[in-house]
Amino acid sequence: MNKIFEVPLYPYEHSEDQDAPSPVRHQVAVIGAGPVGLAAAIDLAQQGIGVVVLDDNDKVSFGSRAICFAKRPLEILDRLGCGQPMVDKGVQWNVGKVFFDEREVYEFNLLPEEGHRRPAFINLQQYYFEQYLVDRVRELQAEGKPIEIRGRNKVSAIGTHPDHVTLEIDTPEGSYNIEADWLIACDGAASPTRSMLGLDFVGRVFEDNFLIADVIMEADFPTERWFWFDPPFNRGQSALLHKQPDGVWRIDLQLGWDIDKEIEKRPENVIPRLKQMLGEDVEFELEWVSIYTFQCRRMEHFRHGRVLFAGDAAHQVSPFGARGANSGLQDTDNLVWKLKMVMEGKAPESLIDSYDVERVHGADENILNSTRSTDFITPKSLTSRLFRDAVLDLSEHYEFARPLVNSGRLSVPCTYDESPLNSADALDGPERTRPGSPCPDVPLKDGFLLDKLGDRFILLTIDAEAPDHIEEDGVAVERIALTLKDDSTQALRKRYLGESDSAVYLIRPDQHVAARRPRYDESLFRAAIRRATGKEAH
Repeated sequence: MNKIFEVPLYPYEHSEDQDAPSPVRHQVAVIGAGPVGLAAAIDLAQQGIGVVVLDDNDKVSFGSRAICFAKRPLEILDRLGCGQPMVDKGVQWNVGKVFFDEREVYEFNLLPEEGHRRPAFINLQQYYFEQYLVDRVRELQAEGKPIEIRGRNKVSAIGTHPDHVTLEIDTPEGSYNIEADWLIACDGAASPTRSMLGLDFVGRVFEDNFLIADVIMEADFPTERWFWFDPPFNRGQSALLHKQPDGVWRIDLQLGWDIDKEIEKRPENVIPRLKQMLGEDVEFELEWVSIYTFQCRRMEHFRHGRVLFAGDAAHQVSPFGARGANSGLQDTDNLVWKLKMVMEGKAPESLIDSYDVERVHGADENILNSTRSTDFITPKSLTSRLFRDAVLDLSEHYEFARPLVNSGRLSVPCTYDESPLNSADALDGPERTRPGSPCPDVPLKDGFLLDKLGDRFILLTIDAEAPDHIEEDGVAVERIALTLKDDSTQALRKRYLGESDSAVYLIRPDQHVAARRPRYDESLFRAAIRRATGKEAH
């Protein structure tokens, strides 16, 4: 068994807060040191906001758990200063293949165009992901940034107040209390925070179970996502195969609904299933086994006063499609810049409500796609199964049927079309960069566009005049000027201009487009800045 599971990553240490005569007030407390909680804390600390992370554990998550990390979250991690080690360690892939019985019926490429710094996906075990995030926390601490992780600090009670939250925390040395201006709950699908506040999920639980087995083996399968419908080794069900680092392979096998999960997880039952798939002669070692049930659910709202929910604590989707951790990272990316502006007095507190609006929309989009995938993978009627099998047969020979194949619509970034922070689209430009969209990357002479955007408001001009600096009601906006003369790959024109000769984009700190026009108009862009910071209605 991998020793990384056994070594305390952030061991318990006595805190000065435990000796304070009255509860110490922190700017932000984060519950949960998983990928989403750590990403939130790093983002906050990089921007100078004091944050303490509380977790009842002191190690990485047991088992590989989330393994597929998409291009957009990798770009977010670049901004957080820890994307490169994850890409270096991860297994990069762009291609997926779908099989029906023993026949390959469909192949897709998730990144068919050139000119992006990051691949469509990497596969990386969650325990490595967490390790690299903690390494980044340690770097920030060495730089004097205000961030702290407290292992074996279990939050046992929460009190909510109009301007702060109180927390009672249990430790090996007893309990103590702290206060926080804001609390971000990233404590997973079973969220104790949600339970303590008497909140719940709404949505669907599907009547099916899937076995996850991470196996260590030498195999010559290509670095691709392989999905089977009705394979000979798991008749009437489905299967998935993915490569991870260190010779670890993720295998998902559909089991059906009426099973005994504890019995099915026993090695003496798992190993024969895997041998049916891999062959009797293949040698492998089990690293981790789990069984999951498809669930597509979310909280009705992600904001409850000064308590904000993110990641699996706020929403759950079935794992086919890699929409769990990826959407959680987009939650914190959306939230932190807004929280910073409110805490600095540069935006009204109502700006936080747009986090709820935008990320509930993102969760609903993920749930919709995940539900459709689940219904296609696990048809619940004879008619549904006949339709699915006909689609799979047709997709082998006819292109029109291939978009109907659904082995898990893989994670793509969310566009906030109805966001109250958007200004009306005034550019006859590409659909992919309309207001609400995340900025696609572009190769430039001296690097890539997204690296230049950073985590601030940007005025991006393409062959258009504009001031180098704007300040509107305390919000500073810096200009980045580009020209098509340097667009040797045509990526800038295709992704940002379309048929227009020039363009000006207002880009938010989370690198989503807030407004775009063919030319700079001072009054209109100042209004767009106010709107993007919650100071002016759409």
